[in-house]
Amino acid sequence: MAVPSPPPSLKAGLRAEALAARRDYARSLDPELRAELEAKLADLVLPHLIHAKIVAGYHPLKDEISPSPILERLGPGQRAVLPWFLDRDARMLWREAPAVAPSPWGVLQPAAEAEALAPDTVLVPLVLGDRTGVRIGHGKGHYDRALAHLRESGARVFTIGLAWEPQIVDSALPGDPWDVPLDAIATPKEWIPCR
Repeated sequence: MAVPSPPPSLKAGLRAEALAARRDYARSLDPELRAELEAKLADLVLPHLIHAKIVAGYHPLKDEISPSPILERLGPGQRAVLPWFLDRDARMLWREAPAVAPSPWGVLQPAAEAEALAPDTVLVPLVLGDRTGVRIGHGKGHYDRALAHLRESGARVFTIGLAWEPQIVDSALPGDPWDVPLDAIATPKEWIPCR
């Protein structure tokens, strides 16, 4: 049975409120505390990446928690990839880090010549998430489409949402039928298995 989509205004309202709350929370952190929290996030996530070979991170927007401390501490034989877009309408791909060139949105992404790789583990940014793995993102669907494409190709992909503590809610969030649920969520204080 198909799950009906929530009214667009409900999801949009939750997104707007959560973006404002994320912005306020991130801006309340001084640089030292922010670095400490992002290091704690890495401490929680890295034990779950022992068997990962290709780990996808992201170049964070200024209010997003950064995956950089995780990617910087990957072990021997592990490779870091980041989202890459040919243009605004293109499907998101992953290319080997570092992020050195502007994306179609102005944030940095890997160079077009960097090797394209399919990750087995994806660190996913979120605007809001619940404890069952439902994620509200920025609303463009890039991650849902890219993750669905990876899984349709037969790849086993483990997804970990990364968030500040206030971005996680205990109540169920509305989801759309095309939303790809997260396998786990991590904050600087907690590892949340979702599936």
